[in-house]
Formats: sequence, structure tokens, C-alpha cells
Amino acid sequence: MLTADGTAAPRRILLVTGLSGAGKSSILRILEDLDHEVIDNPPLGMLDDIVARAERPVAIGVDSRTRGFDASSVLDAVARLRVNPHLRVELIYATADENVLLRRYTATRRRHPLALHGSIKEGIEAETALTAPLRAAADLVIDTTDMPPPELRQFVESRFSPWEGHGSEGLTVALMSFAYPQGLPREADIVLDARFLRNPHYDPALAPRTGLEQDVADYVAADPDYLPFLEQIHGILRLVLPRFVQEGKKYATIAIGCSGGRHRSVTLIEALARLLCTPGGMGTHDGASQWPIMIIHRELARQGIYSWRWARRPEGSSLLSPPADEAAEPPPLTSL
Repeated sequence: MLTADGTAAPRRILLVTGLSGAGKSSILRILEDLDHEVIDNPPLGMLDDIVARAERPVAIGVDSRTRGFDASSVLDAVARLRVNPHLRVELIYATADENVLLRRYTATRRRHPLALHGSIKEGIEAETALTAPLRAAADLVIDTTDMPPPELRQFVESRFSPWEGHGSEGLTVALMSFAYPQGLPREADIVLDARFLRNPHYDPALAPRTGLEQDVADYVAADPDYLPFLEQIHGILRLVLPRFVQEGKKYATIAIGCSGGRHRSVTLIEALARLLCTPGGMGTHDGASQWPIMIIHRELARQGIYSWRWARRPEGSSLLSPPADEAAEPPPLTSL
């Protein structure tokens, strides 16, 4: 794989860890579908040899079942691999709430790997403590508490689909709409509340429609506080996102919520995506104009009427097949 300037792109190495029952195996299966070479639970001493022999992107599962497992040993292995400039190494941590993990183990009747002589709850608590340093050091934490399998696949595909020319630097920005009654997005780095704006739900002609439609977007944008709010969000991101890059952050999720996740939040996410994709939309910060930006409308996706799409694709990603609904043009941005 080559970058835009013709040099070899760093090979992606993903170490997937986390709590048992939180979806690590599902994540590995999705990565395998994305053409990663997947190895689950190899001895930690073999990681360097596995990486050296691999010819494709690699995803390696490591958890409390792994021979010689120890959080410090995993972190040492990550640090050792990152010395190689030809590798792009990321640590992914899968987690879920304790009551959800208990429910999953009860449903499957499987034994927790750290609860051979105790309760499942004790095993979960022991594993949480054992892997806490990995969660703290992870490049990406995936909380599957409220994430059904199709949403988990969408989440992983949106962040790890292979593309040409994507180097080791920069930031992938996810813009997400959601409904507050359905819970805050656990992966969100910044959460904003749009419930103060006028609500199309109370217009019988607009209620069944979504913010992807122009009439709904126009209704929301007619609120006198809509444009000032959008400008303030844009200003915050112009300040914060470049600092995320300076801190080495690879993914940032900006979430905007409303009551139903269909009208106001969707309208704002679409408008914000247009702003960020406009030349100069992120100011003059180096590399900002090339950041991949994806759009996720969580509640619309859960209702089966939407899937994530790129607002700005990663460089060289034209070979990727877009989701079927990506051909639908979102409403134009109301001019500032």
C-alpha cells in the first residue's frame, strides 16, 4: 500500500483487548472481514515474530486467557512495536457495564476465565482491575453496553476499513446525532444538546420525516438561535480538534443530541459536516483539511433508515464501496 506521495504506508497493527464478554471476538471477526490477518490469544512472547512475518494489516487478540498475560507486558510490547516507523500500532479496548456482562454470561452459561472457583461477578471485577492500565492507555475504547451487533460492525468498519494513502498521523472525526432518551453515546468526546431549538416533531407534516430532508432542515434553521449555536460549535471544534491531534488522539466523536434523534440533531450534524468540509472550514491548521470526517445518525441507523457515510473520505479511499444511502445528497448547509 502506498501513500499519496508514493511512499509505503505504515502497516496497521491492532492489539485488541478488554473485558471477557465485551465483544472482543466479534471485533476480531469484523476486522478479519476487513482483510486483517487475525490471531487470537497468541503467547505474548510471539507478538514480534507474528508482526514481522505478516504481510497484511494484523489484528491480535490479547486478554486474560493469553499465556503470560500481564498488562505491563502488553504495554511493553506496544511500545516496542511503535519504535518501528513502518508500523502503525493501535491498542483497542472492549468494555461493557458489569450488569450487561453478567447478563451475557448468564445467557450463554459460559464460565468466566477469572472465575474458575468464584462467582462471575468476582471474575469481572478481577479482570477489570487486571486490565485497567490497558484501558487507560488505549487508543480507542469501544463500549458495547448499548451496542447491538449491527451497530458494532458499523462502528468498527467506519474506523478500520482499509484505504489507500492513509498514513499514521492525523485524526478521524465522527459526527453523531442521537436521542437523549436512548442514552448518551459512550464513545463521544464532546456532547452538545440541541433540545432548546424549535422542534419539528410538533408539526404533523414534518414529524414523520427527518433532518436529512430539506423542509425539516429549513424548519430547524429558522430558529433564531440555530446559526449562532452552529457557529459556536464550529468555533469550539476549530480550537479543540487540532489540540486532539497534538495529544496523539486518532479518533474524535462529536455528538449532538435532541429528543428523538430525528430532526434537530440530524440537521445540525449535516450542517456541521458541510462546514468542516468547506475549504478553510478548520482554519489554517496543518493537515486539518485532510482529516476524514464521517457522519453517523444513531437513531436513524437503529430504525433501519440510515447507515454511516463519509462526509470527507480518507485520502485515496475512492476504491471503497460507499454505503447504499451515500448517493443521497444531504440538505445543503444554510449559509452563515
